[in-house]
Amino acid sequence: MCMGIKKQLVWLTIILLLLAGRVNAEGDTREIITTGTWTVEELNARIVQASKLNDTSARIAFISKQFLGIPYQEKTLVGDMQTPEVFTINLAGVDCFTLLDYVEAMQLSASFDDFKGNLKNIRYQSGIVDYQRRNHFFTDWIEFNGDLVADVTEQVGADKTKKVKKILNNGADNKPLLPGVPSRKREISYIPAEDLREVIIERLKTGDYVGIYTNHPDLDVSHVGIVIRDRNKLLFRHASSKTQHRTVIDEDFMKYMINRPGLVILRARPIKQNLDE
Repeated sequence: MCMGIKKQLVWLTIILLLLAGRVNAEGDTREIITTGTWTVEELNARIVQASKLNDTSARIAFISKQFLGIPYQEKTLVGDMQTPEVFTINLAGVDCFTLLDYVEAMQLSASFDDFKGNLKNIRYQSGIVDYQRRNHFFTDWIEFNGDLVADVTEQVGADKTKKVKKILNNGADNKPLLPGVPSRKREISYIPAEDLREVIIERLKTGDYVGIYTNHPDLDVSHVGIVIRDRNKLLFRHASSKTQHRTVIDEDFMKYMINRPGLVILRARPIKQNLDE
């Protein structure tokens, strides 16, 4: 009788977990996967197609193009100081940062299953799904994903590059912007917008991940997106929150930078280099 009750409790627990979200292969965290207008098979086919492109820039351009027209949506990730973090893929709507998460994870992958594993490593420090270990800031990628991306801001900006020291997430009156997330001391390199002359612009590459530098003392950037070169056009591909857009779009890069403080530039390392390291 006792064993029968135990079995019933085990099955009840499994059912509750399945209702709350799918249990992943490790069995230590739940998953919420929303593929939007795609099926998993369609996504897998696109990832496979991209993996056959040898050039990193070409892969990022191809994958990010698939997201054009996807609605802008805030707060698609599950987790905060009161809510346990849940590994989430939501391709029905993206914000500026989750767009970069998905694109970088896909460009490293050869299948949908690869994508899931790479996304964990990109979104979370050491791939551990936890709110406090989530990469909340653009420059977290430099510190925690240095094997995947390089900070090329100074390489692009040369002597026009400026550096500033900040304490991220250290808000006014010691009230953090993100409660429960440790503050981070950072020296941030950026190129002032007024110095984005032709010689600097020419050094930008398709697939560069760019952050719009902010003068806010406890933030590194206010927005992020991807540089795309399309023939003679330099485009900024991003998830726009503006009322007239609310979707992933391409905009003229230089027009977008008008009246912006500056630029932080990260560049994906070649996959071969990632594997070698």
